[in-house]
Amino acid sequence: MKLHSSLGPNPRLVRMFLIEKGIEAERIHYDIIGGENRKSAALTAKNPLQTLPVLELEDGTFLTESWPICEYLEEVHPEPNLIGRTALERAEVRRWVRWFDQDVVVPMTMGFRGGGGRPMFEPRMRVVSPAAAEELTAMANANFVWLDGRLGDRHHLALGRFTLADLIVFCFINFGFTVGWTLPEGTANLARLVEQTNQRPSAKVWQDSE
Repeated sequence: MKLHSSLGPNPRLVRMFLIEKGIEAERIHYDIIGGENRKSAALTAKNPLQTLPVLELEDGTFLTESWPICEYLEEVHPEPNLIGRTALERAEVRRWVRWFDQDVVVPMTMGFRGGGGRPMFEPRMRVVSPAAAEELTAMANANFVWLDGRLGDRHHLALGRFTLADLIVFCFINFGFTVGWTLPEGTANLARLVEQTNQRPSAKVWQDSE
């Protein structure tokens, strides 16, 4: 099994998931700052969208998108469990992951691409206007504050234990930190979640040099 990977929250989400599962995978790194993923014919053949991560299986199958990759890994390696052991538990974790992906990740990343990340992304893809980028970032920040209230004094978002829901939140908050963003005011509970997740061995992927 090979993981085609790079900088960024989605590849690191899968890398952390693999470590949490204790799964070994050869890692092939791409320089996305230099646009290597969009220049590589070999990667394009594996994923026409040219996005990362891509999980290459032994039978030649290529899986794309971080969340489905994690779902696959959970199916084939159910322990330690990170998405839920029962249908009800899985629904609980997935509702948090979907909400966060839709209401935080989308505006956060679109805001970055059209704002601070504009010099890098504008030549490569369509981006929103600077004014829209500012609005999208504000929307994501407001949703982080809402999420902080939902977390409250609990240690985990779902099931009373560490799951994919905590992992995706951690990865995108850390992504923000790497591009100069800070948690908005009123998110002390999320700051605590980040700090406790930083103690996990899998969090080392955020300190590693690429």
